[in-house]
Amino acid sequence: MKFLLDVCVSSRSLQAFLLEQGHDVLSAISVDSKASDQQLLELALHEGRILMTEDKDFGELVFVLRLPHGPIVRVVELTVDEQVQALGELLSYYADELNAPVIVTVTRSRVRVRHTT
Repeated sequence: MKFLLDVCVSSRSLQAFLLEQGHDVLSAISVDSKASDQQLLELALHEGRILMTEDKDFGELVFVLRLPHGPIVRVVELTVDEQVQALGELLSYYADELNAPVIVTVTRSRVRVRHTT
């Protein structure tokens, strides 16, 4: 799978985990640390990447402005170690969901998959 990590989730640990699993990882910092959320959304869609973020503003772009998008994974108040663990579980149990335009919200207690089409 291909990932685009937003600035807020671009930890080395998370990148290393994804790379070790054989995924293609691009960090927003390496692209343009000042890129807008809309630009990141467009880049992820254009390159077929799963956008991972902590930023809830992507929900506004998707649900209010109805911008086209690919899969978005939003982690909520998770430490870096928890992000790595949650992403591992997400890829094990929800990989098929990540092939569609969805917003997946991950917290310490649950995973919510919201289809947007």
